[in-house]
Amino acid sequence: MPEIAIDPVRCKGCGLCVAACPQRVLALGTRSNASGYFYPVTAAPRRCLGCRLCAIACPDTAVAVARVGTAYHYFPVSI
Repeated sequence: MPEIAIDPVRCKGCGLCVAACPQRVLALGTRSNASGYFYPVTAAPRRCLGCRLCAIACPDTAVAVARVGTAYHYFPVSI
């Protein structure tokens, strides 16, 4: 299952990662970082597909997705 790691120090609370997630795994949290920005949290980690769209959408590189275990195969492999 993929794991999402959000660095609250780098996050500016723009919400682009929340909007980019097709599975609605992320949500803006209620806690703020030292700069006063509300950073996202993983609201439904079991729904994560590991697509990394949240990490791609983040302009501050505050989101990292690590694939742990078996990777999902979305398209059949043709030989």
